Amino acid sequence: MLNEPRRRAYLTAMQVVSWLPRTELPFAAPSRPELLAPLPAFIDEVVESRQPAVVAPASPEPAPARPASVARTVERPKIEVPRPSSAVKPAARTAPRDEPALAAVKPAVVPPPRFALQLLRAGSCLLLVELATGEPFQSRDPSYLLLKDMLRAAGLPDSPQIIGEPVRWPLLVRGQMDQGPEAARDFVQGFLYARVEDEPCTCLWLIGLPAVRFAGEVDAQSYNLEFQVEGLGSAWALPGLELLMDEPQRKADVWRAMRQLMGRWKSVNE
Repeated sequence: MLNEPRRRAYLTAMQVVSWLPRTELPFAAPSRPELLAPLPAFIDEVVESRQPAVVAPASPEPAPARPASVARTVERPKIEVPRPSSAVKPAARTAPRDEPALAAVKPAVVPPPRFALQLLRAGSCLLLVELATGEPFQSRDPSYLLLKDMLRAAGLPDSPQIIGEPVRWPLLVRGQMDQGPEAARDFVQGFLYARVEDEPCTCLWLIGLPAVRFAGEVDAQSYNLEFQVEGLGSAWALPGLELLMDEPQRKADVWRAMRQLMGRWKSVNE
């Protein structure tokens, strides 16, 4: 059984302004007298007075052509719609021309980047490696065996320690959160900042274009180069492991750059 406040709340939610119960409701406020009053009689009179005008037969004598045109000219001002002044017309004409320009200025929607990165530690170096398949490294994966060979050649432990789960982007399949390139860069760099604070590193290896782009804020032109990343220290950009296997000639450039940087981590490990 509903009391009066709850009943009014339900009616307000259904957008019912006025209503009459079919039977007397318990705990209800008394009805307003004006709602129970009968409809005024003058409504019927108005309907009856309008009915002859609607069904009245037309005059049997046809109206001459000239008076008819005069009658139309007399009635025309009654239905004429006010027209805008001449000062408003130029603005109305120029509005459609401005719409394509505004559409061209509107920035295009950039789809979120898609990548998976694995962080590893080998000696005093951190390695942020692109997972080309999106799956974690397996002990017999050709790309993982190549990474072990590179660490062995660099004088680092060839069994790197895997740190945490892979960093995958985008984070959400659906949702309103910004998952564009800038958000991906902030997320990856924030993840690395936390790991470097836990244990500093002498050199950060960025292996693969997503690692180079979103951790180092550079592109493929910086492969085999060393540069500084604010808050992360020295970083070294390398091609992805899959790319090195597909294009073995790139290994020579990696080896030349490695020999120049080897002193950074060898002095610490010794």
